[in-house]
Formats: sequence, C-alpha cells, structure tokens
Amino acid sequence: MVFLVILIVCFLLQMIAPWWIIIVIAFATCGIIGKTGKIAFWQSFFAIFLLWIGYALFKSLPNDNVLASRVAIMTGVKIWWVLLLVTGILGGLVAGISGYCGYQFRKAMLIKKTDEKLA
Repeated sequence: MVFLVILIVCFLLQMIAPWWIIIVIAFATCGIIGKTGKIAFWQSFFAIFLLWIGYALFKSLPNDNVLASRVAIMTGVKIWWVLLLVTGILGGLVAGISGYCGYQFRKAMLIKKTDEKLA
C-alpha cells in the first residue's frame, strides 16, 4: 500500500513540483500508513527507485541515450546505465530515509500522547 501511494502521488506531483517533493510525500505517507520502520524505508526506497529509473528510461531510450551518455561522461561514470542506476539509488535513499523518519515521527507522537494520558 505504501509503495503504490508513494509511486502514484510522486509520479503525478513531480510533473509540476520540484524533485524534493518525494521527501514530503514519503514522510507523510509513512507517517500515516507505515506499518514498521523496515517497511517504511524499503517501500519508499523501491517506489522512488523504480519511478526515477522508469521515467529516465522513458525519456532516454527514444533518443538512443545521447544526453544520458554525455552526462555520464561529464560526471566521470562513462556508462549511461551506471549513471541511471546511481540516480535511482540516490533518489531511493532520500525517499527511504524520509519514509523512515515519517514512521518514527508518528511513533514518537503516539508515545507522547500515551504518556500525557497516563500523567
């Protein structure tokens, strides 16, 4: 569930919003419906990893990877698909960490509410 929500919402919002909207969406989604910290991290990671790699391939394959190859050479990677992989991993890590933080934030707020009721 977390995977699909992040994937769909980020796909739609990245058309009009900056790249870092993935941070907000992963944090909010995992803060609301995340089941465990592990699920929050990995489902956020894989949602953005697949989204960014899929979108990059969608844009890059029709033009024979010309731009991706040139950027790969500029960055010193030399192979366009390695650059694609690095991009997906970086986006996935950002989303995964954000999702984990969202889950931990909700958990901390629930503990705080419970402590206030006991006092």
